[in-house]
Amino acid sequence: MALDNLIDGRAIATQIQRELTARVAELKTKGIVPGLAFVRVGEDPASKVYVGRKEKACAELGIVSETHVLPEATSEADLLALLARLNAAGHLHGILVQAPLPKQIRESVIYSSVLPEKDVDGFHPVNVGKLMLGDETGFKPCTPAGVVELLIRSGVKTSGAEVVILGRGNIVGKPMAAMLCQKGGRANSTVTICHSATKDIKAHCRRADIIVAAIGVAEFVKADMVKPGAIIMDVGVNRVPDATAKSGTKLVGDVAFAEVQPIAGRITPNPGGVGPMTIAMLLQNTVRAAEAKL
Repeated sequence: MALDNLIDGRAIATQIQRELTARVAELKTKGIVPGLAFVRVGEDPASKVYVGRKEKACAELGIVSETHVLPEATSEADLLALLARLNAAGHLHGILVQAPLPKQIRESVIYSSVLPEKDVDGFHPVNVGKLMLGDETGFKPCTPAGVVELLIRSGVKTSGAEVVILGRGNIVGKPMAAMLCQKGGRANSTVTICHSATKDIKAHCRRADIIVAAIGVAEFVKADMVKPGAIIMDVGVNRVPDATAKSGTKLVGDVAFAEVQPIAGRITPNPGGVGPMTIAMLLQNTVRAAEAKL
């Protein structure tokens, strides 16, 4: 297999952002400036980095963003009070609560408290329900939506494809399965979800035309798990020891990239694959939320 098989998430995310630029400009001619609020609780280093990247992307696109940072010890009631104010704010079209949240705060309660029409993360039960029903008026979770966009814009045929999703989480695994099994040209796949209790994961993977790795285990997918020519989408973000790095660690995906790339038909690099698309989908959801006010 040739090694020019990378799916360039950065390039495709840039293409999407160019498309959104025109939509933002059109909104502004009608007096609407898209607004997005970020809420972060505590000082988790990864969360700070992620929110910073999203703020930068908003600024580049002309979306006005504001970030609310609360102490680690913030109570659930205080966070709910802040979200009530943001829900009521007319200049804000989207609200994103950055995970993870401290243990005293229930994520399910928080995600349910954001108005569905401002839930640009796609985690509110109304939007989850719309996704399951194939109702395109809802907001889809950004990471799995980004994976679908990568597949489609890379010319990967999903209709009739055998897809194996590694991981059953609410953020990627479950919504990914819901998206890819829907009727229509952008999906129409046969989907298998594998998880910690799955028997013989390797056998499932080896019959897959497309593997979406979101299992949270560093370099879990090895060469002997991949059918030659399969499409590999690596969603994982894992920090592992690296004596050569200044920090003593490095980030790797859920796929053993060096050994899988020569076998794969197409493969996302990590970083530079799915990550940029998550932000692009967030921006797209925010623009859609603003357009709903026209």
